[in-house]
Amino acid sequence: MERIAISEFKATCLAVLERVRQSGQPVLVTRRGEPIAEIVPPPTAKCRSLLGSGRGTGEILGDIMAPVVDESEWDALRP
Repeated sequence: MERIAISEFKATCLAVLERVRQSGQPVLVTRRGEPIAEIVPPPTAKCRSLLGSGRGTGEILGDIMAPVVDESEWDALRP
């Protein structure tokens, strides 16, 4: 991971942000050698679209309303 002093980051902020966007590599901003911030690229559209990506791909096989096991096997119904 690239490290950059805060003074250099302040002077070249827009260039550093563009470099992170293009390369996808984070940059660690430091003050006197101690990390104070990490500049990371935003998540890609592919990552954000995982929710719902399987919509319409499922198939119902059998009766979805019937119990999975017979009632005689239910522990909660036993006296």
